[in-house]
Amino acid sequence: MNEFFLFLLFALASYRLTRVIVFDKIAKFIRNPFIEEKEVVEEDGTVSYFTKLKYNSGILCWLGQLLSCYWCVGVWVATGFYTFYAFFPAYALPLIYIFAIAGAASIIETIILKLID
Repeated sequence: MNEFFLFLLFALASYRLTRVIVFDKIAKFIRNPFIEEKEVVEEDGTVSYFTKLKYNSGILCWLGQLLSCYWCVGVWVATGFYTFYAFFPAYALPLIYIFAIAGAASIIETIILKLID
């Protein structure tokens, strides 16, 4: 497989899974033990989200900081995808394709929404 194409797949898959872990409601159960998330409706009707760590020190604080940091989670997700692919490419590649397709779709959707507004 072309190295650039494989890199692109990994990048898109890592992007999508990272967003799922850090922002999406479906993964809130992963963040809940470490992070308190609040939804605030502003006067103009826009919704803002605020996060606060539940712990001030120790491993639980570190995990909360990790799970609230898009850049940090991205490194670990990319590492996980690469390691999984290195040892089990036949199983990893379909998963990487699925997340890469979902990542590309979410980028396209974001662009379309920006153009419509």
